[in-house]
Amino acid sequence: MTTGSPLPTAPKRSRARTLIPLSVAAWLVLEIWLLTVVAGAASGFTVFLLLVAGVVLGSVVIKRAGRRAFRNLTETLQRQQSGGTPAQRRGSSGNGFLMLGGLLLMLPGLVSDAAGLLLLVPPVRSFLGRYAERSLERRMSAAGAGSLGDAFQQARIHRPDGKVVQGEVVREDTRPAPRRDDGLRPPLTP
Repeated sequence: MTTGSPLPTAPKRSRARTLIPLSVAAWLVLEIWLLTVVAGAASGFTVFLLLVAGVVLGSVVIKRAGRRAFRNLTETLQRQQSGGTPAQRRGSSGNGFLMLGGLLLMLPGLVSDAAGLLLLVPPVRSFLGRYAERSLERRMSAAGAGSLGDAFQQARIHRPDGKVVQGEVVREDTRPAPRRDDGLRPPLTP
């Protein structure tokens, strides 16, 4: 006997899944257009030098931020091993945004270079850090209580159409049945 429940329809495409590819494509077109405009105004060699300088500066920034993060990690681990309490840094140095700035500098293009240079400015990094922290705290407080396992359980038992399927899996034997090998097998054909 069938229940007569409607078949699940395809879920609607989220706004982010539509806007992110479009914004990436627009960003790429803007980068290429801006490079051609600068190459026309100055020269192709100047654009090449700008791109190489961005890669070099970005790699230096990422290397320094990585060393700073590693040094902070080793200091924290040494303090914990010696029995001390780890120092709580309010408004940390912003290594994540510093590395993101270096990565943006390494990407070819002038818009990404401008954004990367903007992330190298300490007040911009601290503002973005505070904004990200407030946003994360707001989202965490809005989330319901429970563990990460509860979230996975909830995601697993809900069907795409929103209905909950209750059930239980019962296995009588978890070992696979022994396979009987009769010897020769037919050859594989393409």
